[in-house]
Amino acid sequence: MGEKPLKILACGDVEGSINAVFNRVRTIQKKSGQFDLLLCVGNFFGSSPGAQAEWQEYKSGAKKAPIHTYILGAASQETLRFFPSADGCELADNITYLGRRGVFTGASGLQIAYVSGREGQQDPTPAHCFSPKDLTQLVEPLISNNQFRGVDILLTSQWPRGVWQYANTPDYPHQHLTTLIKGVHYERLPYRNHVVLQENTQHVSRFIALATVNNPEKRKYLYAFNIIPMKSMEASELVKQPQDVTESPYSRMSVMENVLKCFVYCVYLSQEPASQFFFDLGKKQRGGGRGQGGRGRKRPSDGDGQNQGQPSPCWFCLASPQVEKHLVISIGTHCYLALAKGSLTPQHVLVLPIGHYQSVVELSSEVVKELDRYKMAVRTFYKSKGQRCVLFERNYHSQHLQIQVVPVPEDKCTTEDIKEAFLLQAQEQNMELMEIPQHTDLQQIAPPGTPYFYVELDSGEKLFYRIQKNFPLQFGREVLASEALLNIPERADWRECKQTPEEEEGLSKQLRDDFQPYDFALED
Repeated sequence: MGEKPLKILACGDVEGSINAVFNRVRTIQKKSGQFDLLLCVGNFFGSSPGAQAEWQEYKSGAKKAPIHTYILGAASQETLRFFPSADGCELADNITYLGRRGVFTGASGLQIAYVSGREGQQDPTPAHCFSPKDLTQLVEPLISNNQFRGVDILLTSQWPRGVWQYANTPDYPHQHLTTLIKGVHYERLPYRNHVVLQENTQHVSRFIALATVNNPEKRKYLYAFNIIPMKSMEASELVKQPQDVTESPYSRMSVMENVLKCFVYCVYLSQEPASQFFFDLGKKQRGGGRGQGGRGRKRPSDGDGQNQGQPSPCWFCLASPQVEKHLVISIGTHCYLALAKGSLTPQHVLVLPIGHYQSVVELSSEVVKELDRYKMAVRTFYKSKGQRCVLFERNYHSQHLQIQVVPVPEDKCTTEDIKEAFLLQAQEQNMELMEIPQHTDLQQIAPPGTPYFYVELDSGEKLFYRIQKNFPLQFGREVLASEALLNIPERADWRECKQTPEEEEGLSKQLRDDFQPYDFALED
């Protein structure tokens, strides 16, 4: 790509400790080289006589900031007097006030959206607060543009309620997470901005909250990162999903999600979450909305009975708090092996990518390579026990790629019997399950986003069906559980095969021990 990343520093509440911040910046730049920008959220100014004296030195020109510094507006009534108007302006050499709200675009093309102050709880909104109208006026011109890809950075002095959902929680044991949160450094796992299988893949967002300068707990108040402006990035690079990506923590029907899904980096002061707007404004918009890419529309149900107003967590991302780690058998660099929940047999396993990918056709070459190693290892393991290996994938009504790997005893049926069982049951349900050449790459016949069902037999033969609609979700299990193959039709639905965590742990331990001689991850 060749584009040189920008080096950015972000800072929490300065509260008048201006010399301390700039001295720290000088130390960092001496060690790591010059940074391009310093972005400050929260209260930059302090009200003490000492803080005001410090500021006067910069305002008069006696001292100069060592870096281009951009600050938000007043976050308290006491600091309003430092800002001559609601519009942005240069307050001192190298120190610029961005303004009440807006989007700043640098010479490099980097875009920074900003909202100053706190969420207002009264009407009219005080000068140091923002209102729902402010956020709407910030975002609507952006998302109404057909060419809009997103904005690089969002700066606010307040962070959204519940941002820690589906991820690591803020390290702040002394207060409940739904009340005041002050002085915390929190870097959330990145989250996706699209509904898997229902919307085109979008860039992920990263959330950073920063503590107050010189806080007694020595929590992090300065954060450094590199960023290439969106406008300079290839689409394929922009939408890459990191391995530890999680579901979006925001309600899919809230207007705030339309605000937050626009940004790559969200930098916040570590203060109290917004009490109302960040979630409740969306109530006015339910049942409609004109947004692009699915914005404002209710998610179609997957038939799982979950509340469709909230995003579902991914149960298979290894970094997710929801993953049932006692089922894990082996962990590689890019993939892992797990006992299937409600397994058809005690050795029925799943091969899954550690990061969030929806289907095989979306995997990078390095992930595919390790996925194939796991498939080969399981085949060899099954063969040592006199079992055939059947693999299938259903890229339909599923969020995270799961390769189901099921052993079938060699003395029960031949590979041809297995193939015939799949073809016959597909025919009975008016589905054209096609045989495809063994060397065929799935990406050649199923571009990303295409729903499909795929089977791979121990002979290397492959069967493929491009799903149209109303595909039976348990089809693969139903075929293998049928009388012609495993003859356990009562286990066709995994929900009828649930076990206690203790029973699952026992099966997993036994399988880990049995698979150990074939586990390449232990050797690498």
